[in-house]
Amino acid sequence: MLSSESAKTVTATLPAVSGAIDEITALFYEKLFTAHPELLRDLFNRGNQANGSQRQALAGSIAAFASHLVAYPDSRPDAMLARIAHKHASLGVREDQYPIVREHLFAAIAEVLGDAVTDEVVRAWDEVYWLMTHALVAIEKRLSAEAGVQDGKVWRPYRVAGRIQETDEVATFLLQPADGAPVPPSRPGQYVSVQVQLPDGARQIRQYSLSGQPDGGLQISVKRVAAGRRAGALSEDPAGEVSGHLHAHVHGGEILYVSPPFGDVVLSEDGAGPLLFASAGIGCTPMIGMLSHLAAAGSGRRIITAHADRSPATHPFRTDLRRLTDKLPHATAELWYGEGLQEGEALPCDRAEQGTAEAVTVRTGLMDLTQLAIPAGTTAYLCGPVPFMKAARAQLLAAGVPAAQIHYEVFGPDLGLG
Repeated sequence: MLSSESAKTVTATLPAVSGAIDEITALFYEKLFTAHPELLRDLFNRGNQANGSQRQALAGSIAAFASHLVAYPDSRPDAMLARIAHKHASLGVREDQYPIVREHLFAAIAEVLGDAVTDEVVRAWDEVYWLMTHALVAIEKRLSAEAGVQDGKVWRPYRVAGRIQETDEVATFLLQPADGAPVPPSRPGQYVSVQVQLPDGARQIRQYSLSGQPDGGLQISVKRVAAGRRAGALSEDPAGEVSGHLHAHVHGGEILYVSPPFGDVVLSEDGAGPLLFASAGIGCTPMIGMLSHLAAAGSGRRIITAHADRSPATHPFRTDLRRLTDKLPHATAELWYGEGLQEGEALPCDRAEQGTAEAVTVRTGLMDLTQLAIPAGTTAYLCGPVPFMKAARAQLLAAGVPAAQIHYEVFGPDLGLG
């Protein structure tokens, strides 16, 4: 709980801090990486630093935490803290790194806000920082202990046992522990961190959803990220360093360093209510993992899988989706393809897809969940680009799905859905 005096100071200064938070975080990262270049080389995502998304996520989390403390002094934003803690635990963030962050963050605040940063302001915001830090560290220690790791030592060698080219842009990698020991337990919807050494010596890390869990191993599916400009972005995003490396250089037999599975957006094992999985593009990876789990368990739940993609050719797991839908007695698949099909053209159908036409509906254009009959009591899971998830969430809310029953996973820094 924030002390009453600090709460007054934070309330009074929150508008000024929030108004300058983008400038503060940009300067913070500049100071941090100047003093500790190894953090940019071996921990932080250089692509997210280049496009500014990591700065936006940090700014948003600080402002959200401080705002919650002053608005709800007797509680914490546990959902936000859990999501950050899972990411940190997966990356191997250590407790002794938090004082380093504090040093450079507060130096940036003092430089940007100048004389407004009095001793009283520093004490108040220091209290905010350490309340957030101690909460995160406690959760991260618990998550690491449950995963059987400690002190940030999350990396374990896995041998690439196979590779499947799902589409021109997406490849699945089958991973088996190089030490022959059992794989750690996971829950449908979780992800692992993968560390690779790049040609310049950097050990960059990316997080990939588990798209399945074959016997004795793990399965991840990776989309090769091309350089390009996002809608509204001022500059072009660089090509994905790690995804490009995996696609170009990892074909089977190589060693990758992988964390245990983490992630808070997981398939609930409780209840028998209806489920809706809505994804776009590579966002289908956690969904196909959840669907595989349900099929293996012989689930009788009502399941709607909705997916949007550019075309059938770019749709990863298209055949698997139809096969799994066919195995589940009360499942249907709803597909939207932006490019559509040519007049008179049939949907490409592999041999394994035969016999499922009645359970699969194909449409042209953007996904529109208002076209579906969504059962009462549905729990929804969303994954894909943030604009897509915002639109899907709004459609689900309009359809009567409670906000608490809509869960989402963001690939990259979590900027929230608003």
